[in-house]
Amino acid sequence: MRIEIVDVGPRDGLQNEDKTLSPEIRAELCEKLTAAGVPRVEAASFVNPKRVPQMAGAEEVMAAIERSPGTSYAGLVLNEKGYERAVEAGVDEVRYAFPVTETFAKRNQNTTVADATQLAARLVERARLDGVRVSITLSAAFGDPFEGKVEPEHVLEIAGSVAVSGPDEVVLADTIGVGVPNQVHKLLEGVAAHGITVGCHFHDTRNTGIANAAAAVESGATVLDASVGGTGGCPFAPRATGNIATEDLVYLLHGMGHDTGINLDALIEAAAWLARQLDKELPGQVYKAGNFELGFR
Repeated sequence: MRIEIVDVGPRDGLQNEDKTLSPEIRAELCEKLTAAGVPRVEAASFVNPKRVPQMAGAEEVMAAIERSPGTSYAGLVLNEKGYERAVEAGVDEVRYAFPVTETFAKRNQNTTVADATQLAARLVERARLDGVRVSITLSAAFGDPFEGKVEPEHVLEIAGSVAVSGPDEVVLADTIGVGVPNQVHKLLEGVAAHGITVGCHFHDTRNTGIANAAAAVESGATVLDASVGGTGGCPFAPRATGNIATEDLVYLLHGMGHDTGINLDALIEAAAWLARQLDKELPGQVYKAGNFELGFR
């Protein structure tokens, strides 16, 4: 089965790092991911740079990228102003994200869940008119840093409302890395019942990210977010650590017999390059251990 990987490293991977990389270096990271065969890259975040200084210069990142045909370059947005900036900057895809809980929605983007859901429908309509791809990410779908447990029925109700507007996909995000595979199965099956493409975004905070990714594929997910080197974290969620590493995920999927179209060796080189840019060892495992050709599938 073909699994589409969205590398969110240039955005989610870098937004919580102590060291801020220049727009030119972030654009180079996008190019290295593209050269490795990553089909979709979340290149920038069109948010207030005063709140997330690591993401300043989103327009400069987009302008600096030497684009590769067939690659989709996405921008994260949290509101309508961000959407307009992203489209003006020339993104191929807008990824609008909002938390499914009231406390996090207020803290993260000063909104309510109801208003954020309505905005999702409005942005889908605008994206159709503007000719850009649009996906909706439901953040903290597996657990919330402030309110704790999130009931699956609550997430499925919001997903159903979002699905009505017809986005290209709905992404379920485990923003703080608390989910486990049985949750993944239940949520995936529930969202898929709406007849829409379902993606997943996992963090490895409690060492369950890769297991959750495998569970998502078993439940029919065909789109998975990951971050090169395992970097990442939400600035507004306490103790939220990195995403699952793209190279770790690709190694897993290839070993399971799935196709991603990604050159794992080139991806490992990109992770090692990013580690040098950040002057630190990254959480990912495969870029340190190396590739290994499995003899069975």
